[in-house]
Amino acid sequence: MNANKQLWEKGDFTRIAETMRESGSALAATLGITKGLKVLDLGCGDGTTAIPEAKLGADVLGVDIASNLVQAGNLRVKSEGISNCKFQEGDATDLHELSDRSFDFTVSIFGAMFAPKPFEVANEMVRVTRPGGRIVMGNWIPGDPTLVAQILKISSAFTPPPPEGFVSPMLWGVENHVLERFGKAGIAKEKIHFEKATFTFKAPISPSEFVQRFRLYYGPTMNAFDAAEKNGKAQDLQRELEQLFVSQNQNGSGATSIPATFLKVTVTV
Repeated sequence: MNANKQLWEKGDFTRIAETMRESGSALAATLGITKGLKVLDLGCGDGTTAIPEAKLGADVLGVDIASNLVQAGNLRVKSEGISNCKFQEGDATDLHELSDRSFDFTVSIFGAMFAPKPFEVANEMVRVTRPGGRIVMGNWIPGDPTLVAQILKISSAFTPPPPEGFVSPMLWGVENHVLERFGKAGIAKEKIHFEKATFTFKAPISPSEFVQRFRLYYGPTMNAFDAAEKNGKAQDLQRELEQLFVSQNQNGSGATSIPATFLKVTVTV
């Protein structure tokens, strides 16, 4: 089985995505989406940005490698009565089912960055986007002191070394790597723009309870706890994550509001 598919079908990422709705809508509102625009939302999960894009009038196709998230996304649009958004399973490294130049806009917020073979990912995003169209990626930044980068850093310390040839998804948060990947796909560096932005996780639960949600439902953290339990270090991992979440929480009333910095990449095709 595809290891990436296995990772994201593990647990239930919708339980994390619930805490990302507000920032997903806010981010979609900054993208300049207009009625009738054809949008591909790649690595879409259950629609954190895809559904807000559809509500802004775009015709949206959400593609994700995890069948459970595709099903959850289609259930969301059905329950909300949205007719201009659908979800289907697909692999960001090989979008063979999608035609060349078929989208005005390709969006991937914390999605395609986790796919292996980053050069193939960049090439596929460029291939399916029409000339003059745009690609926007949101990518976590390695070594960044805010939430998600630190979750992944802490978790990696408790897991076995990755297999030979593994390319860290966090390299999508490094400008030189982004330039190289899109450069190989035929994009000149002056057509690639970078800025730092913030995504806030909000949940009506305490930071400690939020850690538990990651432990139970978020694939990378689940894998870290599986490995830590085998080594008798699960309590250490739990403690480090709770310290992180508590220290970064900006909600003073017992709930959780934690900002995370990411690299926003805008490419003109």
